[in-house]
Amino acid sequence: MESIVFQHKILEAVINNAYEWIVVVDDQGKIIYINKNYCEFLEKSQEEAVGKHVTEVIENTRMHIVVKTGKEEIADLHYIKGNYMIANRIPIKVDGKVIGAVGTVIFRDTNEWKRMNSHIKSLLSQLQTYLQEWKENNGAKYTLSDIISCSKQMEELKEKVKRIADSDISVLIRGESGTGKELFAHSVHQLSSRSEKPFVKVNCGAIPEHLLESELFGYEEGAFTGAKKGGKKGKFQLADGGTIFLDEIGDLPLHMQVKLLRVLQEKEVEPIGSTKTVSIDVRIIAATNRPLEKMIEEKRFREDLYYRINVVPFVIPPLRERPEDIEMLAYHFIKKIAKRSGKRVTAISPDVLQLLRQHVWPGNIRELENVMEAAVHFESGKTITVDALPEYLKANTTYQIEGKTLKELLEETEKAAIEQSLQRFRGDKLKAAKALGISKSAMYEKIKKYRLDE
Repeated sequence: MESIVFQHKILEAVINNAYEWIVVVDDQGKIIYINKNYCEFLEKSQEEAVGKHVTEVIENTRMHIVVKTGKEEIADLHYIKGNYMIANRIPIKVDGKVIGAVGTVIFRDTNEWKRMNSHIKSLLSQLQTYLQEWKENNGAKYTLSDIISCSKQMEELKEKVKRIADSDISVLIRGESGTGKELFAHSVHQLSSRSEKPFVKVNCGAIPEHLLESELFGYEEGAFTGAKKGGKKGKFQLADGGTIFLDEIGDLPLHMQVKLLRVLQEKEVEPIGSTKTVSIDVRIIAATNRPLEKMIEEKRFREDLYYRINVVPFVIPPLRERPEDIEMLAYHFIKKIAKRSGKRVTAISPDVLQLLRQHVWPGNIRELENVMEAAVHFESGKTITVDALPEYLKANTTYQIEGKTLKELLEETEKAAIEQSLQRFRGDKLKAAKALGISKSAMYEKIKKYRLDE
């Protein structure tokens, strides 16, 4: 037994000394071993790193992609924590099947690399320029680690993201405004084999209807008065090879739904004014807070488009259905806001936490972030107190629930939140909508519903 332990220690010492940094992942991209030197650089313990998906631990990693492709990557430039490093990534195969991958850092920084290879040194500036261009074109900013949660529903959704991310099937993300639909879209792209290609976001509800076609599909020079010289590429062409995120797809006009369906079926676009089509390879992620099934019945959304985009549905629960996430999110926001503003707010009083749990959050996570931002700025001490909360939140500390349905209670709270937001921004509907995390069109619908413009 002592001999086995001794051999294990020798092996551990050899690995730590033979390789400055080494990481091993399984066939799912989860870390099964990472040495102490690498952990010290990453400022994480081995216990924190082992068992997690490699993308949650190592910035810009490609280990999970090597597991998928089974192709080794030798002497690859890896940008991590503000520096360039040189890494090898080798798939581990047993009986011809990839069961994992091992990654090693050859040089910890480019100075070591320069000293050993003058030819590569001359190319470094070109590689840096390429990397900067890639970072500017790739619009994906968030990963699964940015989705703060501890509730069972959200953890299950995160696991679902990991299972389907590396396929090319279309995803439809459903949920109320402010629940984090965009974060999930970014995460799917970041975990896919398209992660190094563009991630292009299109807000279908924010682009004027007469500009939608040119924005999505582009145009040729001289296609219409005011067209740019040389024409313009549309969002689909810009996303070629990567992912396009169609946010607020329920706001897309019917005539554009027809054109979008053709693009999805034929995998080609026809710019305005062009006589030729352009082939594209794009993964579709769509999101909406609208009741598409009801819109189909009312002939406001095409059924064939619905089935084309709804291959893998994600339904993100509203904040009121996962109250266990509220405290974690609240502390996350005060830490983020305090760091940005320079305020020394570090805690939340029990009374405030109780109020946060009681509130129904019609604006969901965006509303919670806005509440915590206001509270941090109004709080003079280190602990958020009730006095620092917005008035509408304090006014709804108790509810007269007798004789009222849950729908009526939610509508009362939603109406109060909209009234308060409109008052705060002196009737500016666009700013009020943005503060509550809803679209301008949704704000107008709710104002009409609750007769707040009378």
